[in-house]
Amino acid sequence: MAKVLCAMSGGVDSSVAAHLLREAGHEVTGVFLRLGPSGAAEPRGAHRGCCSIEDSRDAARVASRLGIPYYALNSEGEFTRIIDHFVDEYHRGRTPNPCVLCNQWIKFGSLREKARLLGCDAVATGHYARIDRDREEWRLLRGSDRAKDQSYFLFLMPRDSLQDTLFPVGGLTKPEVREIARSAGLPVAEKPESQEICFVPGNDYREVLRARTPDRLRPGSLVDAEGRRLGEHPGYQSFTIGQRRGIGVAAGKPVYVTAIDPATNTVTIGSREDLRRSEVDVTDVQWTSRAAPAPGEEVRVEAQIRHRATARPGTFTAGARGRAVLRFDEPQDAVTPGQAAVFYCGDVVLGGGWIEAAR
Repeated sequence: MAKVLCAMSGGVDSSVAAHLLREAGHEVTGVFLRLGPSGAAEPRGAHRGCCSIEDSRDAARVASRLGIPYYALNSEGEFTRIIDHFVDEYHRGRTPNPCVLCNQWIKFGSLREKARLLGCDAVATGHYARIDRDREEWRLLRGSDRAKDQSYFLFLMPRDSLQDTLFPVGGLTKPEVREIARSAGLPVAEKPESQEICFVPGNDYREVLRARTPDRLRPGSLVDAEGRRLGEHPGYQSFTIGQRRGIGVAAGKPVYVTAIDPATNTVTIGSREDLRRSEVDVTDVQWTSRAAPAPGEEVRVEAQIRHRATARPGTFTAGARGRAVLRFDEPQDAVTPGQAAVFYCGDVVLGGGWIEAAR
């Protein structure tokens, strides 16, 4: 049996993960990652998706119920980097995905270092994903519950970390996880979950931008594909590619954000057909479950360009220095710079990278 450091967010998934590890005979230590200032009070009326003071208390209650050691670690410094990157990406006219970086930098970065310091053999989380071994190769797979699958957020896991990472709930459905929590008497069995980004109040990222960089949101022009001015926007950072609601133009038909230009502070709108792209430039590509292809090598993949999107077939052509071109068999809507493009073969996560541009 292994000595395992289990990240506990105070939610039902990570709580059941810790319970299952303990039931399997592992020596489990629970750890809560404090991502905000230690001891700070939550703003009145605020709701955070995870990692709040209330969540810390819930994690401690679960650890007490399980009879395992429990620590709260201050990860504020690392998390500040994620928020800074989040804000910078919007100012670049991109749409960031902070959950991917949180996994890379904190949950499978600094947390792994802390596990080594504590003499642990493995790190565990409550993610809905799976890891298996095919011959000599360790592979990252989708979670069994496709509705809850979180493998999209995990593509930056280093290949050499797969062998000492555990996802105890990855083979379960959400109803099964809740039933295990009830049977074990865990106090968070009925705790609701949130899909919000944990540091974005009310799920409105613009509040974060206004609070941190209020002088950088300036009015500009809304234009059509020919450059004709149709109206004014409050700041290009308030828009993402593919956005339909809240554009502020009455066109008599559905219109979408099709382009964002920070240099001219303009936002271009058009029809859904104007959103479709076939060819995608991808940067910082990392391979998770296979060796990296040589420059010029082509790989058939199923590419997923958003968390809730369906993976679509295409051809990946490797370039130099982590760059690549992805060509979809059929054009896709709202290919958004700043989001991740994750490559699959069935349930296997081959790897992924960041969308730089689309044509």
